[in-house]
Amino acid sequence: MESGQVEVLGVQEFVDTARGIEALDAMVKAAPIRILEVMTVTPARFVALITGDVASVEASLAAGRTVGGESLLDELLIQNLHPQVLPALAASGEEGEWDALGMIEAASITAGIEAGDCAAKRAEVRIVEIRADSHMGGRSSVKVIGPLGEVEAALAAAEALVASRGRLVRRVIIPRPHPEIRPFYRASFRGKE
Repeated sequence: MESGQVEVLGVQEFVDTARGIEALDAMVKAAPIRILEVMTVTPARFVALITGDVASVEASLAAGRTVGGESLLDELLIQNLHPQVLPALAASGEEGEWDALGMIEAASITAGIEAGDCAAKRAEVRIVEIRADSHMGGRSSVKVIGPLGEVEAALAAAEALVASRGRLVRRVIIPRPHPEIRPFYRASFRGKE
């Protein structure tokens, strides 16, 4: 995934890959946008992340919505995207203070991306991972670390946002996590993915 500074992010998540690819074609034909990432995740979901100026991303999302129809599961448009979001999606978020570990699990990949952006904007935390892959069954998880009070504030805001959209699965905060779990709290640390 491209990791340069992106200020506008559009995401659409479809329940089937065929319709998702058709919608992506309509999106790139509708306006001058750049495709950042395309993911196919179990169970047969198709997710497209795009960027461009606000008007172009809005036009492209509208085209994707029209073509996607009832296959469109979730979508979002984020202006002023927090710079930690894309590296966290690539599982290359930076380490930080290990006072507390906070996690949000969301019922869609789109909701997880939005939760990560919200958490990082709300408090002084590091997003170390936004996990959205085939092993999650269409769900996503956001992991943040930092001082306990900051992690609590970040997760409270992210939880409220994701819950308001009906996509919250779980929120967990672990104060002073044991050092033995550190190598396992992020998928990329296992060296298998």
